[in-house]
Parts: sequence; C-alpha cells; structure tokens
Amino acid sequence: MSKFRYLQLDVFPASRGGGNPLGVVVDASGWSDADMQAFAAWTNLVETTFLLPPSSDAASYRLRIFTPTSEIPFAGHPTIGSAQAALQTGFAQLRDAGQESKCREGHGWPGAAGVLIQECGAGLLPIRVHGDDHTRELFVRAPAASVVAIARDIPPALRAVVGTQALGSLPPALVEGGRRWWVVEFADEAGVRNWQPDHAAILALAKADRCLGICVFARSSDAQFELTVRAFPAGVGIVEDPASGAANGLIAAWIAQHEAVGALARGYRVSQGREMGHDARIVVRIDADRAVWVGGRTDIVVDGTLRWPLFD
Repeated sequence: MSKFRYLQLDVFPASRGGGNPLGVVVDASGWSDADMQAFAAWTNLVETTFLLPPSSDAASYRLRIFTPTSEIPFAGHPTIGSAQAALQTGFAQLRDAGQESKCREGHGWPGAAGVLIQECGAGLLPIRVHGDDHTRELFVRAPAASVVAIARDIPPALRAVVGTQALGSLPPALVEGGRRWWVVEFADEAGVRNWQPDHAAILALAKADRCLGICVFARSSDAQFELTVRAFPAGVGIVEDPASGAANGLIAAWIAQHEAVGALARGYRVSQGREMGHDARIVVRIDADRAVWVGGRTDIVVDGTLRWPLFD
C-alpha cells in the first residue's frame, strides 16, 4: 500500500474551525484521474486537491482540484489552502515578489514576503505571501472576470430565486472568471443573514445559465468586516458554501467595475458562513488596475500519512 503525506486544513477561519475544510495530497505523482476522483469522493469534502510538480518553468507547482463528483479548473479556498500546504511541507519555495512579471506586468508588493506561481486549469496564477508561519496570509490573483449578463430587468429564473427580496444599489449580474456565478446585492445585511432561499429554484437557475448558482452580498457597518456574503452552488450539488474565494473574487470584480472610488474601491473584509455554523473571514484587495486578490489565513488541522488502497 502506497503512502503519501496528507493535510487537512481550515481555510479562511475567523475563529477556530470557522473556515472551509480542504484536503491536500502532497506529491500525487502517479495518481490517475480516476484515483484522484475516487479519493475526493471518499473524503467527501467540498474540494480535495493534489499537489504535483509543475509542467511550466514559470510555476512553483501544479494543482488539480476535485469535488466529490468532478474536477474543476479553479476555486479560491482550495488555491489558498494548497499554497499553504505547499509551503508548510516544503513542496514549493517562495520566489522573490518580482516574479509576478512572469504572469503580468506590474511591480512588487510592499510587505510581501514573496510569491508562489500556481499552475492549474485557470492558467498560471500568482499568489502573494505575507507574514511567517504563524501570521501568514496568502492572496491569489483571481482570474480575469467578464460580465455575461446584467439583469436590470430581472429574468424569470432569477426572479424565482430572489422573490420579493429588497436589492442593493448594484444590479444583479452573471459574472464569469474561473467559475460562473450570479452575484446579487441585497439591500442590507439582515436580508442576507435571514434569507431562506428556494434551493430548487437555485438549481434551476444554475442549469439554465450553466453556472454554479447564486452568491448574495450586502454592505455591513460591523467594525470587523465591510461585506456579508452567502454562496449557494447548487450547480455542483452543494447547498451552501461556508467560504468562497472564487465567488468573492467575482463579487469584487463587479464592485470594482462600478465603484472606482469609495469605501470598497481598494478592498474590504468579508464575513461568510455564520448562517451554517461557520465563521469565515476573507480579505479582498483591489489594485489600481482592478486586478482582484482574494485571500486570508489557513490553519493546518491534520498533518499525517495517507494510506490509499487504490495503490495496492
């Protein structure tokens, strides 16, 4: 029976156990697609990832991401958690922050300890690393987002989901970038916190628009965060996600497109997951060129040896 190093992490926690769980297999060289899918189904986590040697000289490592039922090209919390696992296990080493030029033109990041370059289904993605082992925060540059549709007049499938809910200042939008989501601003935080959505209607919306589902958000006056978010990815069989990096990246891109100045223009903090017993904190940073970075901290909960019977 083959043995592998396996980590289970809590990604984006604001308090102990408050984030989104992730399983990471370190150096899954030799695993077939079927092996990875079978193990991801066995863990039954929202996502399980597999660290692999890079196929590009520009990359620090290659990452494959699986839900219990399928492989996906990109997701935020698996990216941040896997980067933390790669650093913690020595699978990848920090590069100088100037290495971002391999992925985009720009400049170094003040205060950044270094950078990782992740190779995945969404391409080469730079990950900023701030702090040391105990204070480390990582930020991935979200894939470039494009607006598929703006619902100034709400279509029937979306109306069936939001019903008579009071909406915020930004119109609902179907946004794509790594993943595809409907993003909808509610009028206030209480509306987000107390919403009891029709999950069958969300699934119908996801199927109709070939998207994951809907994420709703509202601005907050809480001293610890500026946005409250909930995400419902019925399109991949998940009722609600406690901490959604990719979804928050699309919300940020939508905000950045419409609000070049103001309280959220250069970034903000997000609270997510409390309605399902979690307590996640996600940090969004927005560059002057509207590039969106999504990140936060990760706690390693399990660090052990995986004995996987497919390799008998």
